[in-house]
Amino acid sequence: MAVDIGKCEAAKTALRQALDASGGNTKDKAVIAAIENLQSLNPTIAPAHSGTLLDSRWLLINAPNFPGGEQLPNGKFAYTLGRLAFNMFQPTELKIVIDRVLQPVFLLGNGEQRSHDIIVEFTTIDDRFPKVAGIVHNQGVCYPISNTVLQVRFTGGTLAPQDPKQMDDWKAIFGKQHYPSRQNWKDNLMSAIFKLLFGLVPPQTMNPETGEVSFTMERSPKGRLEILYLDEELRITRGERGTVLVCERQ
Repeated sequence: MAVDIGKCEAAKTALRQALDASGGNTKDKAVIAAIENLQSLNPTIAPAHSGTLLDSRWLLINAPNFPGGEQLPNGKFAYTLGRLAFNMFQPTELKIVIDRVLQPVFLLGNGEQRSHDIIVEFTTIDDRFPKVAGIVHNQGVCYPISNTVLQVRFTGGTLAPQDPKQMDDWKAIFGKQHYPSRQNWKDNLMSAIFKLLFGLVPPQTMNPETGEVSFTMERSPKGRLEILYLDEELRITRGERGTVLVCERQ
């Protein structure tokens, strides 16, 4: 079937307008309708196997409304640090706001296996701690299991500062990774389950030069990601829990 470029461009414009009008909410009716319309026009027949289109540094352009978030008056979303990285980094109860979400995808040299990293740039907004900017980098891999679906698994993660000039404040907040923070019983239970099921190895020390701390997963969880739309400009995916992400190629 021939691709109607004009219809695709109009549909992408309609999606962007719907996202702007809804504050980036992918659960908004107008946004859902725009995504469904764009999906019907998808010019890429087998997106999960389309390596040249998959590979890029993708930027999330919808609101990062992940589970456990709180939308602030300015439209941004706030979370605890624990929510972003399997409760692995201390202090897990630290309040942060998401500034930007990136996803670098590139071939790993093992068949069609690619990276599936999620990079979250954040700023602390917790009155108990200095204000610093940081990055949570959840590391993952993916590979196609059908023409439109990727199998995804996460293998670990890192926490690092964005600005070396903030290193003293950064170390004051994150320097004691081996001392558990005060979590409620639900978070403690969830941390124990993650460690048992996924073989999580929590961070122990911080790199004194870079301020980086990291954890690994020895038995990483797997999930599926459906590619709803893919072209030279946009990628739209839907996870197993129905979370839809609209990304723009950088």
